[in-house]
Amino acid sequence: MLEDRSFLASRVFSSSCQHQTQLACFNLTCRLEVGMGNGKRPSDHDAHSLLPSSTSSHRNVRPRSSSDHPNHDSHSGNTSDSATLFSSIDRDNSINCLIRCSRSDYGSIASLSRSFRSLIRSGELYKLRRLNHVIEHWVYFSCHLLEWEAFDPIQRRWMHLPRMDSNECFMCSDKESLGVGTDLLVFGKDLNSHVTYRYSILTNSWCPGVSMNDPRCLFGSASLGEIAILAGGCDSKGNILNTAELYNSETETWVTLPNMTKPRKLCSGVFMDDKFYVIGGVGGSEGKVLTCGEEYDLESGKWTEIPNMSPGRSAAVRDSESAAAEAPPLLAVVNNELYAADHTDMEVRKYDKEKRVWSTVGRLPERAVSTNGWGLAFRACGDRLIVIGGPRAMGEGYIELNSWVPSEGPPRWDLLARKPSANFVYNCAVMGC
Repeated sequence: MLEDRSFLASRVFSSSCQHQTQLACFNLTCRLEVGMGNGKRPSDHDAHSLLPSSTSSHRNVRPRSSSDHPNHDSHSGNTSDSATLFSSIDRDNSINCLIRCSRSDYGSIASLSRSFRSLIRSGELYKLRRLNHVIEHWVYFSCHLLEWEAFDPIQRRWMHLPRMDSNECFMCSDKESLGVGTDLLVFGKDLNSHVTYRYSILTNSWCPGVSMNDPRCLFGSASLGEIAILAGGCDSKGNILNTAELYNSETETWVTLPNMTKPRKLCSGVFMDDKFYVIGGVGGSEGKVLTCGEEYDLESGKWTEIPNMSPGRSAAVRDSESAAAEAPPLLAVVNNELYAADHTDMEVRKYDKEKRVWSTVGRLPERAVSTNGWGLAFRACGDRLIVIGGPRAMGEGYIELNSWVPSEGPPRWDLLARKPSANFVYNCAVMGC
């Protein structure tokens, strides 16, 4: 993945930098431009290797110096002072500039400095990015079994992830996916049990993930920084669950939460106003469609039922048999506002938290086709909504990525990218770091 070197001048001069930092950024820019002219190019692995971020409330976290790890760079043959990163520019100003560069360009910069490469691999840089509210959201999706791609909506760049290494049973099973911290989790079934695979942008590789305390499928889920909550779903015997679990990507641990008020599957999850919501789905002893949602307060540890929070389904799929073929509600939260994609009427709806009602705000992209909602991705990506889908016929078709920023007015969709694909979107997740 070859990077455009013009990113430095445009990205590092943030309005939050002081005059001294701006001068240092300009000096750093010149040095990096000269260095990138030497013909050295980063690998795809370097460009895509990223690190965990932190939810700590402290703003003055500083990366560890070489005195903390005296032999950290000895194996690489680096003889420079790792405390300075770049010659003649002090460490704080260098980092203040670097955290404002696009994360997709870190591979280019890392090819010029072993100290900066070590800073990336240590995780400190992404901790500082999050503490300074510098977060980029990338979209990860799969249109082919065991194959995943990443898309950077700002730079409009595609990246291929390594192929998943799993057996045929997992390959053909239904899957759920979730981006949390700097990990992409994919949940499916092996021959006899539920399994999890984890892709790390730190190592650019897949490995087995930590199993849930109560393994499940068809659950609702959402992430907030380094934590995620999974609620409801079905166990290996098909029983509908009312249990929920919290995952911490930094410790790779699961914690069982209090039970929900209702068991449900084929539901959706979102974080809004720092609370987790599980919405809609099918539940009860008769498998009826649920129109309610439930709010989980992370501070009190309590669930509260909210009536009529689901955007609803068409009259044709309100019975239990039809509902089982329907995709979970297509929901996304931008700036603490809840939106839904109505795949039947091709509309975008918005939830009024005060009145607890849904209203139509506009149309979905014309070519956002699906089968009962399956094959269509509707995700929040920073301050924008992303719709991924496209037409398919006679073994041919396209996948289109459309974007809308709700703060700019009624839906006006911007086509970000388009590529041939005979398959629909099997899974989709967004990772912000």
